[in-house]
Amino acid sequence: MRKVICINEGWDFTKEGVTEKVNLPHTWNAVDGQTDKSYYRGKCSYKKTVGKFDGQVILEVNGANTRAEIFVNGISVTEHTNGYSIFRTDITSFLHKDENTIEITVDNSPDELLYPQVADFTFYGGLYRDVNIICELPETHFSLLDKSKNGVYITPQNSGDVYIKSFIEGPAHEITKEFEISDMNGKTVAKVSQNATEYIAKLHVDAPTLWNGVENPYLYTLTARLIKNGEVIDETSDKFGFREFYFDAEKGFFLNGNHLKLKGVSRHQDREFMGNALTEKEHKEDIDIICELGANSIRLAHYQHDEKFYAECDRRGLLVWAEIPVISSFSKKKQPQARLMLEELIRQNYNHPSIYCWGVENEISIASPSRSLFSGINELNTIAKKLDSTRPTTCAQLTFSPITSKLNYITDILGYNHYFGWYVQTPDQINVWLDEFHQTNPQIKLGISEYGAEGITTLHSKDPVQGDYSEEYQAIFHEKYIEAINKRDWLWGSYVWNMFDFGSAVRNEGGVKGRNNKGLVTIDRKIKKDAFWLYKAYWSDEKFVHITGERFVDRPLGEQEIKVYSNCDKIKLTVNGKEQTLEGDKIFKFTVEITEGENVITAKCGKLKHEIKINGTNEENPAYSLGDSNDSFVRNWFETSDKIEEDRLSLNDNLGTIVNHPEIQKIMKSQAGRTFTVPSVLGKISLKPIVKIAEKTKNGKKYMDLANQYLQSIRKE
Repeated sequence: MRKVICINEGWDFTKEGVTEKVNLPHTWNAVDGQTDKSYYRGKCSYKKTVGKFDGQVILEVNGANTRAEIFVNGISVTEHTNGYSIFRTDITSFLHKDENTIEITVDNSPDELLYPQVADFTFYGGLYRDVNIICELPETHFSLLDKSKNGVYITPQNSGDVYIKSFIEGPAHEITKEFEISDMNGKTVAKVSQNATEYIAKLHVDAPTLWNGVENPYLYTLTARLIKNGEVIDETSDKFGFREFYFDAEKGFFLNGNHLKLKGVSRHQDREFMGNALTEKEHKEDIDIICELGANSIRLAHYQHDEKFYAECDRRGLLVWAEIPVISSFSKKKQPQARLMLEELIRQNYNHPSIYCWGVENEISIASPSRSLFSGINELNTIAKKLDSTRPTTCAQLTFSPITSKLNYITDILGYNHYFGWYVQTPDQINVWLDEFHQTNPQIKLGISEYGAEGITTLHSKDPVQGDYSEEYQAIFHEKYIEAINKRDWLWGSYVWNMFDFGSAVRNEGGVKGRNNKGLVTIDRKIKKDAFWLYKAYWSDEKFVHITGERFVDRPLGEQEIKVYSNCDKIKLTVNGKEQTLEGDKIFKFTVEITEGENVITAKCGKLKHEIKINGTNEENPAYSLGDSNDSFVRNWFETSDKIEEDRLSLNDNLGTIVNHPEIQKIMKSQAGRTFTVPSVLGKISLKPIVKIAEKTKNGKKYMDLANQYLQSIRKE
């Protein structure tokens, strides 16, 4: 019988000639990947001495970013070029009798052949997930080298029928396969045997209990065995659930025949000064926080996550959007690796009932679309459908991608990433865009795959405005979006960007280096921002009250608004002994008088209570604002390229050319209700390149990168 031995302890890690002892999981970018745009990207080595093992020996690496090569006793065994998946290799013939050296080199250097290379997150290098030895394997065993989890693929139907596709490695002579299904009490509910040469088996479970999301994530266990001469020689098991789902362009998402709005958050796999080297403990803590929020779905961005995390989503009933990092800039050179990543994602995670779709690209049109882009994404979509016909495919487009883009008609369902009210325009524009898109494409099954605004817990404002990075503006932004999402039943779901702040070494904004601060919770998981409590008010059944602005301690004197988020229907607010009561829904706004010195503010609903203390003062706290510093304006993570696509608009074009372009006219009409022309009174200024005008205006340079990026997404007529 197979044995799995974890070998995480005691590796010799060498970086730039310096060696130290480390335990796995490990990344060399835990610190610089969250603080320094020039974080280390290169090749490092992990080396470990192991003893002898019996039978066939497989080395299993659960995550090595990005390019990995395995050496056993100095001999190269295999390479792997997907930094986010499990890979295995047979090392039996390379082992000595007693003592053996395993070395794994890992390289996260920029590489034009590999995804991801341009994206809004840190590409942490390292052996950041478990490494195992699988040994004592019999000559014949369920497949370990076919890019799958265990060589067994489970396809259940709500009727109770369960189809099993299984593959073995080794001779099939005199071998029998046996499949057994047990319920959560361990009771056998179905069992069947077949010849080892048969690939398909069918079982039936009478009146199965359905896996019904967070309401009842019921899991069955399939145990697969190989039997020879009456003896079990190999065994593997996996959890699965009976569930069916479909999407309707007008009515949204349905799970087991019942409508369910997907209330989702996105998640990156890193933590403060841990990078991506997380253990099962951190994965479970993340899910605990997500479940506390009341979410029922997660978009696991933008790559394959730890198998442990998918398994925990199965157990907690969270519906998962799983995807590969074909992101930002398409390259035909990277297509072979993209195919590999997609195949490994699907084969390794096929059995998880939590996964409802496969994502084949994210914001791939940020860079100018190449001629091979559409055929490349089409190919990935076809591969996903071939590998798994039971789940829909999806992709995530950026706002700048036209609503009639050819990319929108490739996958089964579609997401759009929107930041109206942060990078561009105002939050209310999301309503205009959604209605226009649905009217233009009534057949498309649309969700919002990203939306968010930066919220830094040290920045505050009595009068928050777009782009001030304050915790207060972030909350207002999300108030607008959740209202827009909730009133459109045809919108099948949405994903807050992001659940947690995360490392993005390319960023330096809002006074914080190396981080994207759009999380509802800080990167160390210690502070739940006000926006967290807004979503809990809308999504959670757990009753609570929360006064916003708890960290906004120093406030101006006089009359001002105190806001409470709660899923109760009546809130009593007490300020310095004076009481007010409001009935409402989720957001309660009280007008109160702030006096000099300490003000005690208490919100109550029955026995529920939240109290904060604020300091009334005429002196503004300078720590609450970035002022006129270079960090006090919104930047996107991408920068303007030195290369300008001449067949597209840019800041090098004059005012008349830009304003009179049909796409620009369309945007202005949606904002102001009418079109515009450049007045003749402007004369020669209308012939000047915009870049020249912007350079001479106050703060003009600040917004040039973002404006140019947007203009480069529009082809000239």
